Amino acid sequence: MSTIGERIRSIRKLHKLNQTEFASIIKVSQGTLSELEQDKYKPSLDIVMALYDQFKTDLYWLVYGFDQVSDVSISKGLGDSEARLISEYRNLKPSDQDEIRDFIKLKIHRYHSK
Repeated sequence: MSTIGERIRSIRKLHKLNQTEFASIIKVSQGTLSELEQDKYKPSLDIVMALYDQFKTDLYWLVYGFDQVSDVSISKGLGDSEARLISEYRNLKPSDQDEIRDFIKLKIHRYHSK
């Protein structure tokens, strides 16, 4: 399981930002971000909320290292790939989520029109 610092770094790298750019977005210094990524200390609630607000980060994943969808997947009958898709979808920007929903609607329409 990854550490919270590794998860913060993965968010930054996913968005192709350097430490200075990412730190500015979540309103911390570059030095603070570096120490967070190295697990020298844990992020404050303000930092966690900034990660959620700016990057739509799954808070359960950020804090615990796994997605709550994994826990729900057993009771809802989701497979691993479905749970992973939901987790990844939650990390997308709202406009990208809209695009994914539109794509799914298109695929469903094509499937049902055959």
